[in-house]
Amino acid sequence: MTGVVLVHGLWHDPQHFDLVVRELHAHGVEVAVPELHRGSLQADTEVVQAAVDEMAQPPLVLGHSYGGSVITGLTGVDRFVYLAAFVLAGSEHVAGLRATTRTLDSTVTRREDGATRLDPTKAADALYNDCSADLAAWAIARLRPQRPEVTKGVPRRHAWRETPATYVVCTEDRAIDPDRQREMAERCGEVRTWPTGHSPFLSRPDLVVELITESLDGAAHNRS
Repeated sequence: MTGVVLVHGLWHDPQHFDLVVRELHAHGVEVAVPELHRGSLQADTEVVQAAVDEMAQPPLVLGHSYGGSVITGLTGVDRFVYLAAFVLAGSEHVAGLRATTRTLDSTVTRREDGATRLDPTKAADALYNDCSADLAAWAIARLRPQRPEVTKGVPRRHAWRETPATYVVCTEDRAIDPDRQREMAERCGEVRTWPTGHSPFLSRPDLVVELITESLDGAAHNRS
């Protein structure tokens, strides 16, 4: 079966995908969740490319939020899933698109060393507005400082132009403007719309797993 690579967004880490990983493993799917925070978009892309290259065959790659800009630069992928994510073209970069909401922007604080953090008293409203209080607290406790330079990186290639891609618009998202998501979704061949906040891998992992397994089944059928 085709493997899966999950790519997290800013401030997050691989553990935030735990609910999805657990279910995919139950379906017998090989899953890799590389850790970003490498200091630049190119370095983040390289660590994900290494995970892709380790798969026995081209995997499905899902990128969430900033993770969309990372996966855009990959090679050797069977299908992309952009989950409330940035689909960049030309010389675009995440910072330049100004797609974040005031809710998220007001949550970001800057440390003396230049790294950014999310105010833990505001993060639930921005990122986990449809999660239980306990689950939101768990996720917030695992958020990390983020170097802002990564949001100004430009992918060296734009793989969605030649690789099948699905975009998931999250209509209740308070971090990435859903209208901007719809604009970026026009660059993908398939668009799904979910009534979720920014982090359905926590609030609705069943939807994420269903989409991934459906895509894997379709890929297997096409090869048979």
